[in-house]
Amino acid sequence: MQLYTGAQAAELATRWRRTLSADSATVTRSAICNWRTRGHLKPAGLDERGHPLYALADLAQAEKATRPRALRLVGIGAT
Repeated sequence: MQLYTGAQAAELATRWRRTLSADSATVTRSAICNWRTRGHLKPAGLDERGHPLYALADLAQAEKATRPRALRLVGIGAT
């Protein structure tokens, strides 16, 4: 199973959001940490330095769960 660092996870999530809208904000490594803290994303393992690694499926679920709020914050989909 492929696991991703926080920085790699942020890059993937940014790419996914930008496929939906070019105006989407960048997902930062800090956002990935916030997703973890808020319970949207669980580490699937640790790297050699003890930093969390994330599974692709878990990352996709977290991105989907946080997407509506993120798009509203940049004014996309606002009513």
